[in-house]
Amino acid sequence: MFGADTIRERCTRTSPRLGSAGRASLLAALTSLTLACGGPDAPELESASAQDAEAAFATQGQALSDDDARKGTSGSSAAVGLALEVDNGLGIPLKVKAGQTFYVNQIDLRASLFATKDEGVDGLKRNSDFVALGWSGVRQADQEFVGLSNADGTFTRRRFYRDAAWMKVTSLFTVEPVDARGVLTGPPVLLNIGSDETRRTERDDFFIRRLRAIQWTRDCRSLTDCKGAKAYEEEALVEVRNAYDHAKKQTLTFTSQTRGLRLRWSLRPFSPYYIPVTQVSKPEFDYGFAIDIKPLTAARKDGTYAPGSNVTFQMTLKDGKGKRLHPAGSLPTYNEVAPPGAPGNPAGIQYYQAFFDPTTTYYRRKHRERMMMTQLIGPAQDIQPIRSIVDLEAFLDDSQDVQTIATQARDGVYAQFMTFPPANKLFGGAFFPNDGRWDAPVSDTWTYRIPADAKSGTYLVTAKARRVYLGEDEPASRTIEIQVGTKTHTEATLTTGPCNSCHSKGGELGEVLHANDNRAACASCHAPLGFELEGPIFVRTHFIHSRSNRFDAPLQKCSSCHLKPDTTQRTSKAACLSCHKSYPASHVASFGPIESMYVGGGRESFQQCTGSCHKTHPGSGF
Repeated sequence: MFGADTIRERCTRTSPRLGSAGRASLLAALTSLTLACGGPDAPELESASAQDAEAAFATQGQALSDDDARKGTSGSSAAVGLALEVDNGLGIPLKVKAGQTFYVNQIDLRASLFATKDEGVDGLKRNSDFVALGWSGVRQADQEFVGLSNADGTFTRRRFYRDAAWMKVTSLFTVEPVDARGVLTGPPVLLNIGSDETRRTERDDFFIRRLRAIQWTRDCRSLTDCKGAKAYEEEALVEVRNAYDHAKKQTLTFTSQTRGLRLRWSLRPFSPYYIPVTQVSKPEFDYGFAIDIKPLTAARKDGTYAPGSNVTFQMTLKDGKGKRLHPAGSLPTYNEVAPPGAPGNPAGIQYYQAFFDPTTTYYRRKHRERMMMTQLIGPAQDIQPIRSIVDLEAFLDDSQDVQTIATQARDGVYAQFMTFPPANKLFGGAFFPNDGRWDAPVSDTWTYRIPADAKSGTYLVTAKARRVYLGEDEPASRTIEIQVGTKTHTEATLTTGPCNSCHSKGGELGEVLHANDNRAACASCHAPLGFELEGPIFVRTHFIHSRSNRFDAPLQKCSSCHLKPDTTQRTSKAACLSCHKSYPASHVASFGPIESMYVGGGRESFQQCTGSCHKTHPGSGF
């Protein structure tokens, strides 16, 4: 038996250096140390011995067998990805299906505080859940204002910080199922999240890892002036998600005695987090998520739709066994699902959450935005990025639920989209909270208008959504094709790829983001919005890959992704400054200073600079 002092000494010596040992020896060491490596439960657990842990493991198999007999299950269902969250030291309670096997697919940690003076993120160093992590080296990396004003006419500025010591050091998590006394009910799993500054390695357990701090200034005078501001929030975030295939093999199975998960972080070994767990023996729905789309409007006898037609579609959301998650014809209202204090949809259907939990491309919780929407784009052979800006007025227009965001004459392709609830209800409810828009019924059908001058070919209809159900946070998308004016199938010519050079082994496009592996079906949803100019997929792709240290090729080597030289030659602020952070003084004099970390400037950022400049890119590989 280890004495408490001996165990604490071993914890202190071992935890910061966990990344240098093999996984097997690490797990063995953590199993020995786990009963005393810190936290609120340590006084009770210090009296437990390593033999107690071994006894708990020895009885786990029988406990699982007993559970299976009690619930009438086989215990052999596929492991489900589990999403864990801790906010300011408090674990967000989980409900899970009893007897289910899980792997950890997502961990979100957040520490925050409010301040009345501009001190960057120094307050987090003195008084936060992350106070002892090591903040030396932290620096401001980017800055961006929110395009829309606040309700009182002020504006919000976000400053993004990186390179703190705790972000740069390799760290690990252990996740331990425990009973009401804090005693293990099964083996823990050990997860390597690497560090923010290192590229992907074979030891990484998650495709996405993002560690950063943010300062929010919420009462700026304008989009350029925060003088006199007094409303600040500082927060630090850890986001890891999308477990690699090898990490999915590390599974947790809850016994009937499991009442919580103890989450240990190697950077704070004496202060584990505790996440309460409630098990549901016979849930109404199963895990998994799928979307079906079908046209309700019949095609012509030859299977095509004529230009000028209105085509109505219906979407059905289903669980992993095909059970529908909502009545045919309707979806829940927004107020039933999204606002704080809402009852939540029992089937796990989600809607746009950024009114209450702001998201920021790359830097903050885009996976938690949870927008449900659908799009039409075509013909496929003409699909390309959309640069026309969709303004807020179109979103608030009560006369239309569907927004037309691209036309053949203006943009070289036709595209429409619709959100659920429709944008005039979804965004209108935020601007006009007393109008009852968030209580309005939501249909699972919608109608797209094929223009009279529609070019013949294959058109893509896509829906995307996210489901959060009994511990699983799962995206899904579905694309179907319709033929317009011709039976001949046409295809998109993609100018970039192959993405699976990096997006593999658990990081496939069909797993991350919207779980959409059809890149031709991205452009319509990802158009620039008047209040969110960074929408286009080329902007977000450049921005994410240039900020992430996990991209394995030199950033200047355009040929890593671009298939032909001419696809790099449409120069604009948005194309260049979504990757570059600066440009020469001569450009500042001619085109203005850089005002946006995403697109360089404002609405002019999507206009082509010139056809005579930037025909080559140094080190492009072409």
